[in-house]
Amino acid sequence: MPPDSNTPKSDKQKPEILHRKTVTHSRLFRADEIHLRFSNGEERHYEKLCSGGNGAVLIVPLLDENTVLLVREYAMGLENYHLAFAKGARDPGESLYEAANRELKEEVGYGATELVFLKRIYLSPSYMEHSINVFAARGLYPEKLEGDEPEPIEIEALKLSEINQFMMRADVCEGRSMAALFLVREWLAGNFVPSEECPS
Repeated sequence: MPPDSNTPKSDKQKPEILHRKTVTHSRLFRADEIHLRFSNGEERHYEKLCSGGNGAVLIVPLLDENTVLLVREYAMGLENYHLAFAKGARDPGESLYEAANRELKEEVGYGATELVFLKRIYLSPSYMEHSINVFAARGLYPEKLEGDEPEPIEIEALKLSEINQFMMRADVCEGRSMAALFLVREWLAGNFVPSEECPS
């Protein structure tokens, strides 16, 4: 999947894809091997994890202009609990805004009267196609939907004025949530104006 269309253009010529094949496929992941030729004639073989499904959302719920809500849940990759923002995949037929509000209700127990698309970010662009769409949610109201979580999720409030201390905690390690915190803080301060349109 290419970067967003408003990405500054480079004069560099993109490599030519000579061959592409799927080398493994599981319930969650597909990995492709890609043979490239660069503009200087060099050739390389790369592998990348390909995205699937309908896209994903991450939501930063603002209880007020200085308080965000995070969820504590078990992460299989860590084999431990950690704090992060609510996130999840978009269901078929949903817009990204609808997916963000649904995930917010399922994981945090709130809906939002205002959802602001901030940015699409990529997990590890060197070898992964996966991205997530970051939203800020304001005008929260209590509403709970049943989700697919295996156990009740704990909610923790964070003051944006305490980000620096918060980031040093051992249970705060999810890179997308850490990036989203700074995006929201700068957006609220008027230092960041979303320049991208929400992907369809």
